[in-house]
Amino acid sequence: QVQLVESGGGLVQAGDSLRLSCAASGRTFSSYAMGWFRQAPGKEREVVAAISWSGGSTYYADSEKGRFTISRDNAKNTMYLQMNSLKPDDTAVYYCAARDVSSYSTAYYYRIYEYNHWGQGTQVTVSS
Repeated sequence: QVQLVESGGGLVQAGDSLRLSCAASGRTFSSYAMGWFRQAPGKEREVVAAISWSGGSTYYADSEKGRFTISRDNAKNTMYLQMNSLKPDDTAVYYCAARDVSSYSTAYYYRIYEYNHWGQGTQVTVSS
């Protein structure tokens, strides 16, 4: 079992940047593919970005391409989401997620049902 804790959210203005972190504890962090999801009020949870076990493969939702960067540091058991040029539409609770994978897997996953471990979320609010 892995425990996930997000941090780094806050209130920023449009155009600002934020870096979210997801700290993992429990089982070996590098046994998991990871992802960032978000849920805005009244909307369904959606994928933001995903990353493979090694970090060598990444996926971004179309609206995030070029603005967000997902990364991970397996030595620190931490995943990151660098968010630049934030827009009011980015306002949401951001969740990190993990799913068990085989060592050396190069796969990433971007569907909610593919993940079986979730953090509690961190609020990101972008004012116009």
